[in-house]
Amino acid sequence: MMTDRARDLAAAATLVGSAGDVTLVAHVYPDADALGSALALGLALRRRGATVRVSFGEPAQTPESLRGLDVADLIVSPDQVPAQPELLVALDTASRDRLGCLSDRVDTARAVLVIDHHITNDRFGTHHLVDPGAEATAVLVLELLDALKVPLDEPTARCLYAGLLTDTSCFRRADPGTHALALRLLAAGVDPDATARQLLDTHPFGWLAMVAAVLSRAQLEPASARGLGLVHTTVWLADLAGLRGEEAESVVDLVRTTSEAEVAAVLKETGPQQWSVSLRAKRRLDVSAAAAELGGGGHRLAAGFSAHGSADDVLDALRTALHRAPMI
Repeated sequence: MMTDRARDLAAAATLVGSAGDVTLVAHVYPDADALGSALALGLALRRRGATVRVSFGEPAQTPESLRGLDVADLIVSPDQVPAQPELLVALDTASRDRLGCLSDRVDTARAVLVIDHHITNDRFGTHHLVDPGAEATAVLVLELLDALKVPLDEPTARCLYAGLLTDTSCFRRADPGTHALALRLLAAGVDPDATARQLLDTHPFGWLAMVAAVLSRAQLEPASARGLGLVHTTVWLADLAGLRGEEAESVVDLVRTTSEAEVAAVLKETGPQQWSVSLRAKRRLDVSAAAAELGGGGHRLAAGFSAHGSADDVLDALRTALHRAPMI
């Protein structure tokens, strides 16, 4: 008997395999899993003869660390996305709000396929390939490519490897099946050292000063996060002067190493009274529940949300949400 997951995969393969024009969209401020998954599927569908475009609502430019994944120039600006897409595929996106200015295409598209692995996904499409047990959206895209019988080439495999690498914290949260998938991608020609260096280990010199300033403001609250400890800091726009906005994304992985805190939070200023907040937990608290309470989402150990107000207001709301977050 076919399982629900198998039915969803078969339906997704039929949908994308028969589409002549496909628009693939990632969430705002896309990461390697969101954009890599979109580009991998886009490359495969273009090889099958479809007209393909990839887009995201913000920022205006593709993050520099991800530009090397777009070998076929599939990425277009939001104003180049059709007003009424034939098929809209939303990748690594838990809710339509995370599509930003492209969220209205959910209403105008003939069909909407959501491919995602976030536990907070609210299934806003007409078709869904959603599995919170998947390590990355890239894993689901690879299954879809297999269902379509699309052979892996190096550019497609590199896009998928980027998502797998980053969403497993460099394979720290990987099981034997994850490593088996990585082996397939490496066998297709991916250079793991070059890919990781471009995604994670390349920063301008000014990044060092930014990190020093931001870490000097870090605060430890042992009683927060249900007594498990919260460490947090703030990245102001002034800290990023002359730097790429994406440089702030690396801060949370430094803050999370604090041994006395179960939860790490980094508030990143995106505009006046506007914030993007990244959350990480070690293993005991479900930060996706806290993020969902504040309008965001994610995984149990890695989540985020957007907020409006002062930094103190955002932190107060976060403390309250973490106090109610379930233990794992």
